[in-house]
Amino acid sequence: MAASRALFIGRFQPFHNGHLAMARRILQDHSELIIGIGSAQYSHTGENPFTAAERFEMIHRALDAERIHNYHIIPIPDTHVHSVWVGHVLSLVPRFDAVYTNSALVIRLFKERGVRVLSLPMVEREELSGTEVRRRMFSGGAWETLVPAGVAAYIKEIDGVQRIKETYKYSTPYGTRENPEE
Repeated sequence: MAASRALFIGRFQPFHNGHLAMARRILQDHSELIIGIGSAQYSHTGENPFTAAERFEMIHRALDAERIHNYHIIPIPDTHVHSVWVGHVLSLVPRFDAVYTNSALVIRLFKERGVRVLSLPMVEREELSGTEVRRRMFSGGAWETLVPAGVAAYIKEIDGVQRIKETYKYSTPYGTRENPEE
């Protein structure tokens, strides 16, 4: 395999077994992987309960446990201006040969800038989504099997389940609700 680097962008809230499967599949075609932690500035909300540093730690533990070492993890804060977002990403990450994502918006934005974008079928999408993992954590369901063992252990270390139960209703980092009528 020729030396090449791929960018895999996601929020990883939390990093789950589907993300791990995607990383493995990307590394079948590329010698290095850059993992971009999207929405890096957000935490302590229902959609984004974990900080960028916590997501970094989850990814690091999961990949190292799999003996995957040819990766870089880079936090990518949102710009909230779609037309400049790709330039923002390009300014933060090392050179890469392809972007992997299944987000229609991210695909469009990178393609508009002439960047090669690839999608891979998602593994067990109904169960392996951050939304489902967070839903199970909130409701007391079985979530540990949906994430790598090191991620489950880390979430327990940081009392992540309790955080989700306390912050699920907030859509902003300021403790305000998405629907103020609630």
